Amino acid sequence: MTDGNWITIISLGVTFLFMLGVPVFLVIGYWVIGTSFVLGVPLINTGAALGDVFTDGFALLAMPLFILTGDLINRSGIAKRLSDFAYACLGWLRGGLAMASLGACGLFAAISGSNSATTATIGSMLHPEMVKGGYDERFSAATAAAGGTVGIIIPPSIIFIVYGFLLNLPISELFVAGIIPGAMMVFAMMAVAFVICTMNGWGNLIKLQFGRVFKTAIGAWLGFFAIGLVLWGIYTGKFSPTEAAGVTVGFCLIVGFLSLPVFKMMGSPSEERDFSERSVAEYLVVKGFTPLEVPSITMRSAQIAGILAPLIAVSVVMQQNLSSMGAQEIIGDFVRGMGGYYAVLFTAMAIVFVSGMVLESLPVTIILAPILAPIAHSVGVDPLQFGVIFLVGASIGFITPPYGLNLYVASGVTGVPYFRLLRYTVPYLFSLLAVWIIVSLVPALSTMLIPASG
Repeated sequence: MTDGNWITIISLGVTFLFMLGVPVFLVIGYWVIGTSFVLGVPLINTGAALGDVFTDGFALLAMPLFILTGDLINRSGIAKRLSDFAYACLGWLRGGLAMASLGACGLFAAISGSNSATTATIGSMLHPEMVKGGYDERFSAATAAAGGTVGIIIPPSIIFIVYGFLLNLPISELFVAGIIPGAMMVFAMMAVAFVICTMNGWGNLIKLQFGRVFKTAIGAWLGFFAIGLVLWGIYTGKFSPTEAAGVTVGFCLIVGFLSLPVFKMMGSPSEERDFSERSVAEYLVVKGFTPLEVPSITMRSAQIAGILAPLIAVSVVMQQNLSSMGAQEIIGDFVRGMGGYYAVLFTAMAIVFVSGMVLESLPVTIILAPILAPIAHSVGVDPLQFGVIFLVGASIGFITPPYGLNLYVASGVTGVPYFRLLRYTVPYLFSLLAVWIIVSLVPALSTMLIPASG
């Protein structure tokens, strides 16, 4: 039996395992081990390659740190303050709470860098409020799932770190390139939410009150400071993305530890009271957490990082094996054969979109980015722009069946069955596809904010 036949059998076997629900990490791991035997690659070399991914990748250290940042922001109460501010600004519009949920997703994404953390945090906080406010529970869950897509586009982004590491691109410039496309995604989804809610008459309106906006803005000052700290440090080059992640974790720990005693001294004021009953001083302090809570917070973050880290390692080795088999040349020849600039660009986008329907963004990025990015660059696509195009497409996969990770996360935190929330995901999906096409056609949207010295 030829090597090609063996590789086909192995590939069909792991595909069957994937369809049975075997974790992606194990599916890719089995494929790597099987193809390593076929290719004659000693397993000791495979083990060494797995270790090299992390010993040689300082930039990847930012990944668990930004995951931890998201959990600290949530536990300390800063995330709740950000969502309150968004609602104060948008609650006077039809569908205001839905738009506030999307706005909160954008703000939370600017600190956490994770799609699943954004969906889980905002979904768990605002879904009950949306249902009480007269919104359809399916629409509410779909809104949380769609809002989470910006978690990997608005900087800092965990997946941008991985992309920059793989393609040897400056991660800080990738972060900056994602700002405008990420904001466009949020506004496009807000427009969809407004239209749907207006057509259905959903949502209880609140008055636009300067006092409410002012107080909630003060209440969210720690979140704004954290966002500004990360973006300022990375944009000005004061620290790398990895150092930015460490600084943000330190900031969140200090805030959590110092806020709790002050919060208790003030009598642990309820967050549920009307804004008019709360003083400005109450808004300045969040509930915080104790040092004894840090291990449980860290453990949750470590569980997520422990899922992602091995997946990155085996996916890198998978890409190496695919390269040894000539897969890059095959896909490359196919894409190049499409023709010129736009044909290559849209073919690459189609491959990313289809792959995102069945795989998580991490393996899609690790397997396809090293193949498609050089081809796109060869026809004149700016490397940073293509990075944004690639990852916006990967983010859309989070709400695209049959995989749709954010759909599963939203279903889990809201209790709405997976298939019931699909109906209201479709309008959000089309709005994101429209943004994706615009970003692909207008390079300046990705590059205009990047410093000239970069």
